[in-house]
Amino acid sequence: MFRPDEGPKRPVNLSLNAKVLDRARELGLNVSATVDALLAEEVRRLYWERWNDENKDAITHYNARIAKEGLPLAKYRTFMKGR
Repeated sequence: MFRPDEGPKRPVNLSLNAKVLDRARELGLNVSATVDALLAEEVRRLYWERWNDENKDAITHYNARIAKEGLPLAKYRTFMKGR
């Protein structure tokens, strides 16, 4: 699985809105850390969105099978009996 927090840092050039950048600096924000965290969050979101889209047929078939046949080994469950 993709883990964005485990990679080394690499310098890049970004073009950012000058007013926003100035205000961020006035507020004492660490721009690199902020952009890194937000980019990692967006990458995770897109990764899982694509994963779900690419696997939607398998998920649909699995859910249909469980609805029809029940959970494997369900008879051995010791919790949620009688529901």
